[in-house]
Amino acid sequence: MSIVVPDTGNSINVNIPMAHIDFSLLLVDYIKEHYTHPYKELIFLCIGTDRSTGDALGPLIGYKLINHINSYPNVYLLGTLDEPVHAKNLEEKIKKIYDTYDNPFVIAIDACLGRMERIGFVKVGLGPLKPGAGVNKELPSIGNIHITGIVNLSGYMEYLVLQNTRLNLVMKMADTISEGIRFSLWKMRQQKQLM
Repeated sequence: MSIVVPDTGNSINVNIPMAHIDFSLLLVDYIKEHYTHPYKELIFLCIGTDRSTGDALGPLIGYKLINHINSYPNVYLLGTLDEPVHAKNLEEKIKKIYDTYDNPFVIAIDACLGRMERIGFVKVGLGPLKPGAGVNKELPSIGNIHITGIVNLSGYMEYLVLQNTRLNLVMKMADTISEGIRFSLWKMRQQKQLM
């Protein structure tokens, strides 16, 4: 669960029709602008745990993407329902990324808590996210760009809020983000923009 990020206009409401298309267009813009030389490999790092409904966004996205990602050269994914990336193994996974991949460009994905009126929004932003900050955990920052989904309200009893987040919303966000990523990768391959 990441820290609440300020709204900069780079967000999509998952409840609008065809939200995955709008999300994809936003993501492609970020990737095109920032995934440039000397970066070689594109890594999607889906952070979270399947032990908490509110924090399952990352592993659900990884689960929905893992077989699709394998068809792209130099594109990799860490964090699925089978092998989640969470507080206890995050440092190890970050080390693995930088030890294994050649000049990786990391897109970090995590759930976050936010204001009531922003619940259901997915944001794309430049720079790392800070996993665990939403529940007062000290974990390393990660990501060249980040994707966050606001799954519930922040500010009070965060662990309880995460446990009581509606699975329907988390699944809708996971569908929007995973479909948007699939469309983004397909579009970039067609335009020969994937390295």
